[in-house]
Amino acid sequence: MIILLKDKVNEKQVKNLTNWLEGIGFDLHISKGQNQTIIGLIGDTSRVDMDLISSLDIVESVKRIQEPFKSANRKFHEEDSVVDCGGVKIGGGHFQIIAGPCSVETREQIIAVAQSVKASGAGMLRGGAFKPRTSPYAFQGLHEKGLELLSEAKRATGLPIVTEIMEAAHLPLFEDVDVIQVGARNMQNFELLKELGQTRKTILLKRGLANTLEELLMSAEYIMAGGNENVILCERGIRTFETYTRNTLDLSAVPVLRRLTHLPVVVDPSHGTGHAYLVPSMAMAATVAGADGLIIEVHNDPPHALCDGKQSLTPEQFDDLARRIMAVKEYAVR
Repeated sequence: MIILLKDKVNEKQVKNLTNWLEGIGFDLHISKGQNQTIIGLIGDTSRVDMDLISSLDIVESVKRIQEPFKSANRKFHEEDSVVDCGGVKIGGGHFQIIAGPCSVETREQIIAVAQSVKASGAGMLRGGAFKPRTSPYAFQGLHEKGLELLSEAKRATGLPIVTEIMEAAHLPLFEDVDVIQVGARNMQNFELLKELGQTRKTILLKRGLANTLEELLMSAEYIMAGGNENVILCERGIRTFETYTRNTLDLSAVPVLRRLTHLPVVVDPSHGTGHAYLVPSMAMAATVAGADGLIIEVHNDPPHALCDGKQSLTPEQFDDLARRIMAVKEYAVR
């Protein structure tokens, strides 16, 4: 349920209303825009007398929310959220490119890639230290050593780092990580999401391989219900019957999510297609579709990458793409 207050209401009256609502057992989400204030009620609203609340002098209207997600719902928070990622903002008109290798391999590799993507305009550095792989025999990442190398690359370039977490027990290792990524396989690992809700780290939540957008938003709700509202959503492709691409990149998810939620939405065309030659066109299409950012895999030697080299761009290819993306972005916002 949302309560829309009238313009220029008395703060004492608002305080009396919120105190009363909290006193009868509701958690509140209060959103103050330029012109209006919205109070979102989280809890069992079936016992609330809508007519009583509607009759209050400071109340403009009262509406029930049908969607199961509340905190992530744009009806609770009409303006786009702006999320801080180690000093870099995303959402609400702040567009960012997150770039780097699928996995951290060596000190020389991650620092070289970090320096090159920063020079090309990337705002954040991605790199996997813990790698979930379908095969138990595939490279699983450098783990703690990988995190140390990411931190070194961060010190060398100033780029905030984005890396994936596998389980809640690893959280103490992520102190120097600016954005914790929840991968597609863990999107519905609800115990992990609950733990991340207790942190104040920014969480980049990827859509699962076969999950609906509502399920993605409900996973975001798990994090936000714990008090952590620093959430970024990521469309990274879903599994369909098509075999010419690694996944089917659902670009329609961008405008749908922008309509449903105030959270920033980014697109990963690298995992979404699985082929480097498809990344530029899909990255530009995602930008035009209204994405708040992109995640693009960049490796200084893709043929010899230990993970996902087939979908990785070279630094030179990324530099060209970044220029094209910003040109498309400038045109799209006119």
